[in-house]
Amino acid sequence: MSVPAPVPEAPPGQPKKAATAAWIGSALEYYDFFIYGSAAALIFPDIFFDESDPATATLLSLATFGVAYAARPVGALFLGHYGDRVGRKKIMLFTLFLMGVSTFLIGCLPTRDQVGTLAPVLLVLCRVLQGISAAGEQASANSMTLEHAPERRRGFFTSFTLSGTQGGQLIATLVFIPVAAMPEDQLMSWGWRVPFWLSVAVAAVGWFIRRNLDETPAFARQAASEGVVKLPLAVLLREHRWDVLRVIGGALIASVSTIFTVWALAYATSDSVGMSRTSMLWVGALANVVALAAIPLWAMLSDRIGRRPVYLIGAVGSAVTMFLYLWAVSTGSYPLTLFLGIVCFGVVYSAANGVWPAFYGEMFATRVRLSGVAIGTQIGFAVAGFAVTFAARIAGPDGDDWAAVALFTAALCVPPVVAAVTARETHRVPTARLGEHPRGQASRRETVSA
Repeated sequence: MSVPAPVPEAPPGQPKKAATAAWIGSALEYYDFFIYGSAAALIFPDIFFDESDPATATLLSLATFGVAYAARPVGALFLGHYGDRVGRKKIMLFTLFLMGVSTFLIGCLPTRDQVGTLAPVLLVLCRVLQGISAAGEQASANSMTLEHAPERRRGFFTSFTLSGTQGGQLIATLVFIPVAAMPEDQLMSWGWRVPFWLSVAVAAVGWFIRRNLDETPAFARQAASEGVVKLPLAVLLREHRWDVLRVIGGALIASVSTIFTVWALAYATSDSVGMSRTSMLWVGALANVVALAAIPLWAMLSDRIGRRPVYLIGAVGSAVTMFLYLWAVSTGSYPLTLFLGIVCFGVVYSAANGVWPAFYGEMFATRVRLSGVAIGTQIGFAVAGFAVTFAARIAGPDGDDWAAVALFTAALCVPPVVAAVTARETHRVPTARLGEHPRGQASRRETVSA
């Protein structure tokens, strides 16, 4: 097998610029994504669904949160294909635009009282567009940062994708805190719309940064030397099918995030526990502040000792600490809930969350990296998105069986552990050799000239 040419160094400043662009774009994507989660737990059951049956209204509202995750595999197939053919930058610009528009439109929707059942239909449609956008965002930003990063610092630079995710979640929570504290009539009439409208400002900043970003050296070398792949999915399934399965299993770790962010928020503010909306939103905000510091630290550690051990700390630790966190919520003790929320989500979960962009991306060759990460993660994330709906059912008719939900979340942490244990360690593999396959030469007939 021939030795691949070394990937040329990125121009000075480009790795930092790529990381910044990934952070800003991911922050927008997940600001938009998680203001929806907060609204689905606290607001939408009352304004988009039948108020006469609160339990069913809440269940349906949480199901719309999962709809975006169901749309993400479809978006991954489409955007992954074009991202491996036309480059990372164009997909990053498209996803930014689509998320900004769909989120702004949610803030403009009529309510059930105004247009009846058309209101939830329009809500679901906008949520599907959000899901398609998110499907390509993380994979394209992840590929962009990984392929721009210095060889021995790929973990650190790719972690900016997930730091942006946590930053967006933090911004979403901070924006929602004063909104949730508004008088009930103002909140339900116009106040809930403001966070969705604000997405336009973040989208404008992200667009300005991303449009001046260079394409990655690895993709440019691939396109110039061997050409781009005509059918990335065919090559992916022939040469990397086990890696795709590992990424699908690994992506189930996102269930920890969705259960923490959405179901636990709804449970804590229910009549069973009775905590206030504002106080619980602060738990998420402070946990995300800690995560912003923890993610790059865990990623730097993975550059030294490897991806697998750090990822396993996050996966196994999350299964344990989620029990502790939901137990704390059930006691109604706010100090205990705050402390264990920060430990679970801010520290432990960040180990897996900060490492997976490098860990998953390094499983694939440049010619199919965006497709592999996009398809694998989005199928796994689809399950994670509906974990909230399943949790609402598992919690029983009164919605207070936290132990069953904790056990369910722990079970969803098992596939990520299996994925990590069976994966190759790649933190010292040169970028040009990532995703090498013994039949790699055969795939060249699948390429065309760039």
